[in-house]
Amino acid sequence: MNRLISRLRIFPGAAVSAALAVSAPLPLAGGLVALAAPAAAQGENDLDRAVEALRAITTMQADFLQTDRAGRAIAGKLTIKRPGRIRFEYQKGVPMLIVGDGKALTMVDYEVRQVQRWPIGNSPLGALLDPRRDVKRFGTLQPSSDPGVVAIEVRDRSHPEYGVITLIFRRKAGAPGGLELISWVALDSQNQRTTIRLGNQRYGMAVSDNAFRFVDPRPAGRR
Repeated sequence: MNRLISRLRIFPGAAVSAALAVSAPLPLAGGLVALAAPAAAQGENDLDRAVEALRAITTMQADFLQTDRAGRAIAGKLTIKRPGRIRFEYQKGVPMLIVGDGKALTMVDYEVRQVQRWPIGNSPLGALLDPRRDVKRFGTLQPSSDPGVVAIEVRDRSHPEYGVITLIFRRKAGAPGGLELISWVALDSQNQRTTIRLGNQRYGMAVSDNAFRFVDPRPAGRR
């Protein structure tokens, strides 16, 4: 775990984005889902449904498992409040917190008393959180070996520095828009790869804006 924490300190953008080459198999709870190159035969309906599913999320909480390219993993709790707010609260023993307040993502490292910030729009997570990011415009439906899974790759080719994110949904009648976000995989601007898998998703609960604030560990004169 110490090596993974050190990696997050070196590459903070990788802490909240996750990537996987779309030609590789993605392991999910139900087995392997092979993602292939985009196929013109695929209709627009699933892309429309995925956009509707994201827009239908008002609040969401879920357990997450974050894995880096080397297979090192950290668990935690994810909270989302749209538009733009997100919180990654890591498991006990990991002295880090990541929050997004609608404008910026902030990574707080309480052990070394460091705070790093970067615009949400400059992260692959902008596809999930930034209401200005047009997922349908920049999204490409990726065919899957499992008809119950919908995969959308989002990239802005005019801004390669934003990275690439592939959002993975499972068809579920009770989820917002009929699709449940179960994982995402992305490549950030530093070419760092991480995978986020979700479980125990819950929707529509009351979430205070205070959940997306943090206690600044830096001395007052150095903030």
